[in-house]
Formats: sequence, C-alpha cells, structure tokens
Amino acid sequence: QVQLVESGGGLVQAGGSLRLSCAASARSLRNFGMGWFRHAPGQEREFVAALHWSGGSTYYADSVKGRFTISRDNAKNTVYLQMNSLKPEDTAVYYCAADKYGVGRTTSSEYDYWGQGTQVTVSS
Repeated sequence: QVQLVESGGGLVQAGGSLRLSCAASARSLRNFGMGWFRHAPGQEREFVAALHWSGGSTYYADSVKGRFTISRDNAKNTVYLQMNSLKPEDTAVYYCAADKYGVGRTTSSEYDYWGQGTQVTVSS
C-alpha cells in the first residue's frame, strides 16, 4: 500500500508561483510513475503532469506546458509540481497519484494510489 500526502497549496496572486509536494510513506516511490491531476468545481478531474519512474520522460497538459514542471527526489521519496505564472483558471484541488507500472500516464484510471488533495487558489 502507498499513502500519498500532498502539501504546498494555498492562495496566490495571478503570475505567482507555488511548489506542491507529494510525499509517500510506508513504501518507496522509486519505481512508480507519478502524476498530478486537478479538479475544479463544476469540472471533471483533468490531467496536469506525469513522470516516468526513471525521471527520463515527462508529460504535460497543453494548458500548463511551459509553466509547470514535475520532478522527483527519490532520496526524499517526494514528487514535486513547480507551478509558475499561475492563472486564475489554475484554481483547483490538486492530487498526486502513483502508477505501479512505472509509466506515468495521462489517464486517471491508470493510477493505483491517490493522495487527499491540496487546494490551490489563484486570485486575479
């Protein structure tokens, strides 16, 4: 079992930055593909970013490409989402997820473990 805990959310003005963290307990994330998704009120959960277990491949939604960066620190058993140039439309609850097959996918149904989410609010 993998327990994921997100942190780093908050309120930020448009144009600002936040770094989300996703820490795991009880098990190493080293061999997992990791993803970030978000869920805004009245909308479906959407893919944000994903990372192959090797760290060699990353994937981004078009809406965040060039602004967000996913990375991992295996020594800290943590995955990050650096978010720059934030926009009001980035407001959502952000979730990290782990893919036991290591790929890092863009579809939420392919992930096996999920965190509880962290709120990001971007004011205009």
